[in-house]
Amino acid sequence: MSQIPSLDIRRFDSDRDAFVAELGAAYREWGFCGISGHGISPALIDGAYEAFKAFFALPEATKRKYHVPGSGGARGYTPFGIETAKDSKYADLKEFYHVGRELPAGSKYAVVMPPNLWPEEVPSFKHYAYELYEALDALGSRVLSALALHIGLSADYFADKTNNGNSILRPIHYPPITADNIPNVRAGAHEDINFITLLVGASAAGLEVKSQKGDWVPFTSEADTIVVNIGDMLQRLSNHVYPSTTHRVVNPPGEAARKPRYSTPYFLHPNPDFLIETLPGCISADNPNRYPTPITSHEYLMERLREIKLV
Repeated sequence: MSQIPSLDIRRFDSDRDAFVAELGAAYREWGFCGISGHGISPALIDGAYEAFKAFFALPEATKRKYHVPGSGGARGYTPFGIETAKDSKYADLKEFYHVGRELPAGSKYAVVMPPNLWPEEVPSFKHYAYELYEALDALGSRVLSALALHIGLSADYFADKTNNGNSILRPIHYPPITADNIPNVRAGAHEDINFITLLVGASAAGLEVKSQKGDWVPFTSEADTIVVNIGDMLQRLSNHVYPSTTHRVVNPPGEAARKPRYSTPYFLHPNPDFLIETLPGCISADNPNRYPTPITSHEYLMERLREIKLV
């Protein structure tokens, strides 16, 4: 494959074996794939983006009402210039908001998954954000079902391992870049922490994916295509059968840099107490177990949040 493919997920129902084979091949090579035919309505996506833009347009002091210092940005607002890609000298040029799972009363996961914060200044924010959260959660579960089948597991293998996952919807605002020759980029080269990431409706070009040859490949999807990539937790679980690919968001040239950029990734996580232990079917003589010591997904998450300066 000379470029990152896009596949219609409706084929998971109509042409399952071929779809699973093609999807698995795409992820083995790229760690990325575009997913179309997902059924998430443009009205929901557009409404969510309008609500997110309205929040980011609020005065800085108002936005900071929803910032919780010391929380690692688990819920609510994280101001501009805090998150820093691992091993990068410079903070990313972005601000963002985190929406998490709404837990039932008495959930054992409440100790590590705090309640959501909803900005009262933008009444539509809660409705659109959580409806989009649930839609992307359901789509992510379908993608995981196909990936499970590709490596010889049952289609429902991940169902009870992600049903209470510490998954995050992250509306991001990359403000206009008003200075030339700055060392920072909008998002430095990194890999995601979670199982899979679903990126919906990026408003401008800028996403680049590092190929296995080491080249940076731009990936701007069609308007109705959601970009889905592998994160480090699934790479670890699958013993690198599914690679977590380095990617970045570069600053556009010229006048395009003077425009803001918005994007909304959904980071699908396993349940906090899920033990990331290498799948036996992904261990072989040619691919020995790289991770003989298992770790819970919450412990792994906290390790990584420290690395990117969120905690």
